[in-house]
Amino acid sequence: MVTNQTETIKKSIHRQFEGEVVSVAEHKTIHVSVKTKKMHPKYKKQYTTSKKYAVHDEKNIAQVGDVVSFLECRPISKTKKWRLVKVIK
Repeated sequence: MVTNQTETIKKSIHRQFEGEVVSVAEHKTIHVSVKTKKMHPKYKKQYTTSKKYAVHDEKNIAQVGDVVSFLECRPISKTKKWRLVKVIK
């Protein structure tokens, strides 16, 4: 009996953000602030929210004020679940 089974390809979906580096005080860790615009559901007014992420920077290449791109990954420490992809500016 031959069955035609298709292989399921597991596609990993990772979130990716861009933000500005606000701190490089720790070794191999940068803190990145990501600003997003949201709209109030009732009053339809736009407002800006910001959130800080602890990002793993293996080679310590990012500096304060740089715009960087980072990607979700496995937990590296208690707060670091993101790794640096590239420095944009």
